[in-house]
Amino acid sequence: MARTQAQLQESQRQLDAMRAQLAALQSQLSQTTAATTDTTKAIDDLRERQEMQATQIATHDQIKVETASKYPLKITGQLLFNGFVNTRAVDAPSTPTLALPGSGSTGATVRQTVLGFDARGPHILGAQSYADLHVDFAGSPPTSGTSTGISYTGYASNNATLLRLRTAHAGLRWDHTEAYFSLDRPIFSPDSPATLTAVAEPALAWSGNLWTWNPQLGITHDLPFATTHALRLQAALVDVGDAPLPVPSAAAAVPPTLSEQSRWPGVEARIAVLGSTTPDEGSHIGIGGYFAPHRDPLGYRFDSWAGTLDTRLQLPAHFALTGSFYRGQSLGGLGAGAYKDLAYRTSMTTGSYRYRPLSDVGGWAQLQQTVNARLQFNAAFGIDNAFANELRRYASPTGTIYQNLARNRTYTGNVIYSPSAYLVFSLEYRHLISSPISSPATSSNIIGLGAGYRF
Repeated sequence: MARTQAQLQESQRQLDAMRAQLAALQSQLSQTTAATTDTTKAIDDLRERQEMQATQIATHDQIKVETASKYPLKITGQLLFNGFVNTRAVDAPSTPTLALPGSGSTGATVRQTVLGFDARGPHILGAQSYADLHVDFAGSPPTSGTSTGISYTGYASNNATLLRLRTAHAGLRWDHTEAYFSLDRPIFSPDSPATLTAVAEPALAWSGNLWTWNPQLGITHDLPFATTHALRLQAALVDVGDAPLPVPSAAAAVPPTLSEQSRWPGVEARIAVLGSTTPDEGSHIGIGGYFAPHRDPLGYRFDSWAGTLDTRLQLPAHFALTGSFYRGQSLGGLGAGAYKDLAYRTSMTTGSYRYRPLSDVGGWAQLQQTVNARLQFNAAFGIDNAFANELRRYASPTGTIYQNLARNRTYTGNVIYSPSAYLVFSLEYRHLISSPISSPATSSNIIGLGAGYRF
């Protein structure tokens, strides 16, 4: 009996050993099968990547833009359709910035379409060279006879003359320094409200947004600190254009600008604290200054100047607050000053002109919520206010609203939806209030629709 029990235990141990060997064989077999599967999947992935790269290379060969310099050049732009409804009269139906007395208008346009190129050149003195240029179709032909453009009359119109240079840049970019010349907005006004219906003139133009594109020669230097922060130092020479409202001229020919007639360039500077190594995305706060001597065709000299504050703050719940504020004098050439640098009137006894440079204060603020990468909501307010006590004695009962305008305000809100990287849609509401010094304020409600294709 004892011998039988020992034989059974030995048989059990042999059976357990055989089971263990079988389990080990099964494990090795499963690992081999998994490895084979992983290898097959890796081969398939590699094949798909090769096919994708071949397709991309073929596409690149088809769309490649060849340049004389053989350096990369990229065509960019946005084909933009805009529809609009103005409940009262405005200065420009498709891109209104000023409310006027009179009836409203409804229409559509594609003149805010933007075309451009971005180029990258050789390395010079250890810096990357670059250039870009953008144009749109919002220019006014010389036969328009007005300062606010012409009506869009279709195929058989003067649209062939509407191409307009918007912005241009060229320069050298090091790791923390950039030297450049440009045609762009002032360096002390770096931000602009988000919109798809105000492209030809940025949102809140002439209502607190110092936006005009002027030639500049400048330098920017960033001093990094605290790992992700930087102190940005900027300075530039600027050739400021004239305000829309002209001054008396002694010559029939088109004279140089008032700034150019002074024979001295304007200067501008800005110091800002950047809250991120990517300034276009993070928070910042900056202060700026500007000064430019002017001289009119009749020999009258005056100075244009401004002190500015700009900020963008990233807030919780995907909110962001952006704004810019200024106090200055004779800011019509920068997109403020109630469309003028100075007020003037003619002496009844001598026939000579009396001038008064206009002080000005204004700014804008926008609250933005970015729900996700495709959807954002924006609400903004802007105001430009020329000092009424300076303008009042120069007001003319028979003058235009531009000559008598003291304050311009804009309230706006929009939703921007981008279902893909190439398509973008927007619905916007805008309320304009324009206040002349010697007559009641005028207002207009604007409803705008935008649909764009980016490329």
